Order: sequence, then structure tokens, then C-alpha cells
Amino acid sequence: MSEQRSQRRWMVTLSLGLLLASAALYGLNYLVFRDAQAIIGFLSKYIPLLPLKVFIVTIIIHGLLESREKQERLEKLSTLIGAFFSSIGTDLLFVLARNDPEREEKQKAFAVGVGWTPPDFNRAQRSCGGMEFAVEISGMNLERLRGFLREKNDFVLRLLENPVLLEHERFSDLLRAVHHLHDELIHRDELSRLPASDLRHLAGDIERVYGLLAREWLFYSRHLQKSYPYLFSLVVRLNPFDEDGSPLVRDEVAGGRSAGRSAG
Repeated sequence: MSEQRSQRRWMVTLSLGLLLASAALYGLNYLVFRDAQAIIGFLSKYIPLLPLKVFIVTIIIHGLLESREKQERLEKLSTLIGAFFSSIGTDLLFVLARNDPEREEKQKAFAVGVGWTPPDFNRAQRSCGGMEFAVEISGMNLERLRGFLREKNDFVLRLLENPVLLEHERFSDLLRAVHHLHDELIHRDELSRLPASDLRHLAGDIERVYGLLAREWLFYSRHLQKSYPYLFSLVVRLNPFDEDGSPLVRDEVAGGRSAGRSAG
């Protein structure tokens, strides 16, 4: 907010400065040439064109520049989201989905394929909006989850500090939820002996991350399918909701998921 106020103040100052400079130059012209009629004639020709020039400069040119800047910001944001899923998001989502009591339903809803069209993604996103993202925390290895989040927490914090994320509230909420889950886990000494009430609290934090993560993964997959098909192909093969996914390219996607899942 303070930055916007400062920008407006700068624009007002610049506008007043330009108006005063213009008045001074017209005054200097009159002092040198003593021809007020020429000045009035020039103004009478120029002023009717002023709205058109303002329209061209502020509406068209500014709009084109703003559109280009927005596109560049979106590209940077897409790169950050891609780095997040490569480093932590996909593995974390795989673990949470595996501990979902309704994982078969999720597998069907999130069975993203290379042939998906916008209506397919629309249908999945509508379905996702009405889903509950629950986990069976009793079956989770909380120690391994804590170790995984501790290892990735510096990366998550660096993402949160990136100014590009100021325009992406959904992804920022996801990062904050992941960081909060990390804080909750590292402040507990013995995760294997937690009371039922505390397990319910942790389950709520985990389920918040799960829901935000699943929805963001769907949005990210849709973006890749449209803009980067070669990246989308790998995302489909490593679908975190598919326990049999594999990075290997086959005529029919089959085989076991590659090893290396470190979150639990």
C-alpha cells in the first residue's frame, strides 16, 4: 500500500513538473518573440489533438507494456511453481495422497492425461472444489515427514520471500501452509507418543496442505499442458496420485514408481 502511495505521489509530482516546465517554455517563447498570436494559434491546433495523444500513450502503449510485463511475471511465477513441485511438491503430494482413505476417488479425479482438453481440466477443478482432502495420520511416518520438511524449509522460505509471489495468493497460501506444518512438527520432541487431541490438530494442518497442494498441482498441470507440453509429459508420468507412475516413457504407462520418495 505504501509503495502504491509513493508511486502516485511520484506521478503527481512529475505531472506538475511537466506542466510548470511547459508554462515556463511558453513564457520564454513570448519574452523572446513577443508573438502571443502564434502561441495561441499553436495551442488551438494542439489542444484538440491532446486527448488522442493521451489515449495513444496511456491506453494503447501503456496497455501493451503492462500486458508484456504481466506475461513476464507469469513466466517467472510458473518457473517458481515448477521448482517447488520438482523439489518438494510432487513428493509431498504423493505421500499425502497415499494416506488418503479415499485415494481411489482421487486417482480417478486427478488422472490427468496427455490428451486432456480444457473441459477435462474444468471438470477436474470443479470436482476438486467439492472434495475433502483427509489423511489417516495414524498410518503416516511423521518422523520422516518432519525430516523431509526440515530439509526443504530453507527452499520454501526463499520462495516466500520472492516478490513475484505477491500477485499469486493461492500459491503463497500453499507455501505458508507447508511452512506452518514444518514448524508444528519440529516443535514436538516425540512424534510417536502424541495424544489423540494433538494428532487431530496435526491432521488438520496436514489436510490443509494436502488440499492446497492438490489444487495447485491441477492448476500447474493445466498451465504446462497449454504452454510447455514437454514438461507436461513428465508431470503426467509422475502423477502423484498414481502409485504405479514412472518417469519411463512406455507405449502404455505402467511399471512401478521410481524410488527416492523421502517424505514417508
